[in-house]
Amino acid sequence: MLIISSNVSIPDNEIELTAIRSQGAGGQNVNKVSSAIHLRFDIRASSLPDFYKQRLLNLKDSRITKDGIIIIKAQQFRTQEANREDALQRLQTLIKSVSVVHKVRRATKPTRSSQRKRLDSKTKRGQIKSLRGKVDF
Repeated sequence: MLIISSNVSIPDNEIELTAIRSQGAGGQNVNKVSSAIHLRFDIRASSLPDFYKQRLLNLKDSRITKDGIIIIKAQQFRTQEANREDALQRLQTLIKSVSVVHKVRRATKPTRSSQRKRLDSKTKRGQIKSLRGKVDF
């Protein structure tokens, strides 16, 4: 069972884990050992709340297909168990990132007094700089 939050979790039967061969260099052993993990998670068929499903389906992520299936390939580690943990951790962080609702930014204008203070300080600074010039006799 993958725990997302205190009241949201995903049962193991909804996550499909498949062992595949890793890519890249690794010597003779890489051709025999299936240490990479291919994780598939169907968003629409899952037991997640509708809030999570909608946010995940609206997410622009290359790991989510048009059919609403999350595909994660974990091949960073040498062992299958470590790659399995990595894939589950990445799925968990993806779902957690959707649950965060960002605050809406509202545009503000500077107050009239702050604008006036800014312009006054600029003119004062300009006068100080002009007094530094050469003196004519």
